[in-house]
Amino acid sequence: MSQEEVSLEARLEEQEAFEPPESFVEQANVADPSIYEEFEENWPECWERAADLLSWEEEYDTVLEDGDAPFYEWFTGGELNASYNCLDRHVEDGAKNRAAIKWEGELGETRTYTYGELLNEVEAFAATLRDLGVEEDDVVTLYMPMIPELPVAMLACARIGAPHSVVFAGFSADALATRMNAADSEYLVTCDGYYRRGDALDHISKANEGLEGVEHEVSDVVVVDRLGDALSHSLGDNQHDYDELVEEHEGASVDPVSRDAEDMLFLMYTSGTTGEPKGVKHTTGGYLAYTAWTSHSVLDIKPEDTYWCSADIGWITGHSYIVYGPLALGTTTMMYEGTPDYPEKDRLWEIVEKNRVDVFYTAPTAIRAFMKWGSQYPEEHDLSSLRLLGTVGEPINPRAWKWYYKHIGDEECPIVDTWWQTETGGMMITTLPAINTMKPGSAGPPLPGISAKVVDAEGEEVSAGKAGYVTVDKPWPGMLRTLYKNDERFIEEYWDEYSDEEADEWVYFPEDGAKIDDDGYITILGRVDDVINVSGHRLGTMEIESAVVGVEGVAEAAVVGGDHDVKGEAVYVYAIPEDGYEGNDELGERVIEGVVDAIGPIARPEEVIFTPELPKTRSGKIMRRLLEDIASGNELGDTSTLRNPEVVDDIEEQVAGD
Repeated sequence: MSQEEVSLEARLEEQEAFEPPESFVEQANVADPSIYEEFEENWPECWERAADLLSWEEEYDTVLEDGDAPFYEWFTGGELNASYNCLDRHVEDGAKNRAAIKWEGELGETRTYTYGELLNEVEAFAATLRDLGVEEDDVVTLYMPMIPELPVAMLACARIGAPHSVVFAGFSADALATRMNAADSEYLVTCDGYYRRGDALDHISKANEGLEGVEHEVSDVVVVDRLGDALSHSLGDNQHDYDELVEEHEGASVDPVSRDAEDMLFLMYTSGTTGEPKGVKHTTGGYLAYTAWTSHSVLDIKPEDTYWCSADIGWITGHSYIVYGPLALGTTTMMYEGTPDYPEKDRLWEIVEKNRVDVFYTAPTAIRAFMKWGSQYPEEHDLSSLRLLGTVGEPINPRAWKWYYKHIGDEECPIVDTWWQTETGGMMITTLPAINTMKPGSAGPPLPGISAKVVDAEGEEVSAGKAGYVTVDKPWPGMLRTLYKNDERFIEEYWDEYSDEEADEWVYFPEDGAKIDDDGYITILGRVDDVINVSGHRLGTMEIESAVVGVEGVAEAAVVGGDHDVKGEAVYVYAIPEDGYEGNDELGERVIEGVVDAIGPIARPEEVIFTPELPKTRSGKIMRRLLEDIASGNELGDTSTLRNPEVVDDIEEQVAGD
């Protein structure tokens, strides 16, 4: 590295705030700072700006109905169809031949659907569903990986007014059965299998096993043949081949069903504290308006863009920012079936270069993996098409942010660090990329029109620099309306903590810890329940992990609490060294020093364990429960949901050896 490169590296390391480049500001969809004031002064009518991004069959009468809080209703009286908004209107406006979806299979296959072609297949499958007996308001379960037939099925359901419930393909057969039972769903769309790291995975067997656990009669199952000759499979009596059905209905014309703004668009099941999954209900008008608005204002998406969110559609990020938001705006949205390091560690950058991707939205977990692999992989590719970068899913530490900014964005792309949840439907706290200064590690201020605050245990706002809890004290269009068939649990889960029912003051509590600075920027510290109680002090694991990965030589870390005779719980760190660094005592000491410096002696780790991998679920979540069991010497629970179960034995042996 030259002297000039060393000084540039040092400058980047020290810099704590970054401004968007003038060239970005000049072309941005939203660049006027007065939007914050405008939304505040004109609330809730300010949300008409989001609704104006959609085509309404019947105009709404009222922006917000709050007479039955917290069961808020948005754009009441309005009628529209999500499939029409994502497809027909773009075709009618002359975008028939523009690419709607570009898909990359793991083995290198590609498929492109223009808006005209996507509309044709959606209509054909909508006609199929109707012929199978699917009626308006029937819940259709979609148990599928990242193949184009998944968004086709979602939009076909939306077209005929049938809510969809997508179950992540990596979930177990039991998870499928549980969700179909909870939703009373009598229809399933699935596939024979898919590829992961070059291997053909049998998905239909898992789907069939799940169907055995469904407590009511399942009318029909549609099966997409993804693998062809790589997996032979037979269909049951009520099972149908997707391609045959679509071919049979080719050329069908299915008028989009007019849906009330408050009619359900989809169910998404998310984990609950009771162990029973929660069926989050999202509606047609508010959700679609909000995802379109945030895609337009935060992600700066334009119709001529090629945009890529690397999430899985099985999660809310994929619903909002692969399917509904981008397609509502008429852009080209990318889908990728596989993993970022197959067949090589430059796979994502190869796709960015080949497709001239303009906007890239990914998770900090992925960015930390990119860091660990090394900058040589993105440097092999021309990434100059990128205009904007984003992160989602968890807080990003400043080192990872700066690596992303430098090595992927070439210090020319603003980064939006977005905080939101399944329940919020879309982004809530983040910078607007053409307006706000970026502060690595801090998500930013609440979006215009979003009243998010950081409060203490009594509900009082905390002062700058102090930690507290995120709350939202005004409704927003993308919010969940209730938990499916469980209004009581909806109130208990999200509104009880800080709300005053008698005063009709309802405060949404997302259960995330945070701190706020003098500029109103919010830094998310992690789930409230992700805490370690050391000698009576509650320490957020996310804050400790951020300190650990802030140490040079550490690529990724997981922090858990382990039993301790004196402290009750002690801090245990599991860390992956960066390439070129050894997980030795010297690095371990620097990790301990880094934690003590960042948080204080109370957070001093009891032990630092280095490992080449962390145990992760198939969706990429670190399985901290297993690490806690190892730290406490407990018997380990089920490891079958891990994508790398062998790493648990390696970590156990290492801890035992110490």
